[in-house]
Amino acid sequence: MMARQIVHVALALSMLALIGDACAQENWPQWRGPDQNGVSKATNLPKTWSETENVVWKTPLPSWSGGSPAIWGDRIFVTSPSEARSERQRDEGGLTLGRRTARNPGGSELLLICISKRDGAVLWERELDRGNRLRRKQNDSSPSPVTDGNHVWAATGTGAVAAFDLEGTIIWKRNLQADYGAFGQMFGYASSPVYHEAKLIIQVLHGYRTDDDSYIVAFDALTGTERWREVRPTDAVDESPDAYTTPTLSRHAGKAQIVVSGGDYVTGHDPETGKELWRAGGLNPRKLRNYRIIASPVAVDDMIYAPTRLKPLLALRGGGTGDVTASNLVWKWDEPGGPDVPTPACDGQYFYMVDDRGSVVCLNAKTGDVVWGPERTARGTVSASPTVADHKVYITNEDAVTTVLAAGAKFELLATNELDAEYTLSSLAVSGSQLFMRTDTHLYCIGEKAD
Repeated sequence: MMARQIVHVALALSMLALIGDACAQENWPQWRGPDQNGVSKATNLPKTWSETENVVWKTPLPSWSGGSPAIWGDRIFVTSPSEARSERQRDEGGLTLGRRTARNPGGSELLLICISKRDGAVLWERELDRGNRLRRKQNDSSPSPVTDGNHVWAATGTGAVAAFDLEGTIIWKRNLQADYGAFGQMFGYASSPVYHEAKLIIQVLHGYRTDDDSYIVAFDALTGTERWREVRPTDAVDESPDAYTTPTLSRHAGKAQIVVSGGDYVTGHDPETGKELWRAGGLNPRKLRNYRIIASPVAVDDMIYAPTRLKPLLALRGGGTGDVTASNLVWKWDEPGGPDVPTPACDGQYFYMVDDRGSVVCLNAKTGDVVWGPERTARGTVSASPTVADHKVYITNEDAVTTVLAAGAKFELLATNELDAEYTLSSLAVSGSQLFMRTDTHLYCIGEKAD
């Protein structure tokens, strides 16, 4: 009897492991995926596509956005302005922008849209806030939503934060600027919210247009009540306190920590209290006045990778207390080719970083040694972050041209794919055996049509 019980337990544990893997493949719940590292366990993903090949469906969207899709089950969530007006716009500084950014910001309303993954049908649409504005390369819909499979949370560049159930019923709503003061970034607010153990965690790192403190805040995910708010001090000056990064979660000694990058420092925080546990400098070693940070930190296997403005990129050991600038530094990338806008992707073995011109470098994630690169991908500006899945690396530029590389120790160009689009900032999302790409006009589901 005992042996039979052991067999049953083993089978049950195996089934749980399979279910866990299936969930990891099916769901892309937040910015940069299940583990916030740009990596998916999905398989059988397409290598090639075009407007006439491997497009399962495409759904018109009311406007463009830098926000990326979040996916759970049959539901896809995207943020967007309402339908764009026709007049051309100027940025907040009054400068006439180039072809890519001299564009309409979209309508005034900021929306959360729920789309069926099965057929692309719009299931519901809800207004988050009004007052959308063009902010150089982004509008106020840049923060990506996050979901736990039962609820979805969204934030906007106007400061609105809201929670909904999966049918679109609003649960709570509040506004960061009304509660804590006006945002002070040069180019607007763009950080995405993070969900962790019934808390919604949001950072506000700023300083160029305000003397108010930067901070991290956690709300009760189901009620919107503030659980804690922690000031995050910095001695960065001028534009350097500004960060457009999103926090990530790392695990050290079995415990989660919130990792925040920006304002010249990387910091680790206790998710229960927000208290700072450790701090590493070195993101802006020359203390330049324009070192705002856009690319977000990545945490994998007790390692934390923190990009800055091109260079240096720091690879830190997790954990520690106090100033860990010297004690936790494992390696540093201080050569040309570091990322500015795209957040790197890392599977724990290989570290892939792409610069704004589409040049890609693969490093040994543990040592920082160059495995291959720099190698040129599709020409044009790259703002979307790379995605790694199914032994492939997907890199999408602002013209919706996606270069597909072989993941691993050898550089190999597998395909170059184009869609009819003028402006693409969003990163790919992965679910099942399909890719989901947001362009300025549509959300595309890309995969074998038999799926």
